[in-house]
Amino acid sequence: MPTIDYQDDFLRRELQDPERAAAYLTAALEDGEEIFLLAVRDVVEAHGGIGPLAKLTQLNRENLYAMLSATGNPRLSSLTTILDTLGFAISVRPKLQGTTAA
Repeated sequence: MPTIDYQDDFLRRELQDPERAAAYLTAALEDGEEIFLLAVRDVVEAHGGIGPLAKLTQLNRENLYAMLSATGNPRLSSLTTILDTLGFAISVRPKLQGTTAA
């Protein structure tokens, strides 16, 4: 009998909610590029996976896997296409006073 990874299953269910997924992505972005790309991949998995996303975005499936890895280096246009397809947009906000650039 196969085991169930309850943590992964719980995360996927949570990330199906747009507000929770947006908060997850925002927090991941604050933790750095590598974490953000892996978080985008988590959201992609929660919304059907890489295969369906590749068809919807007309981006190559293998390239999507590479882009959304810890060492991925997606173009901004590819990233915005992925996020737009998932129903998200990138925004920029001022940093809190007293913080420095990364």
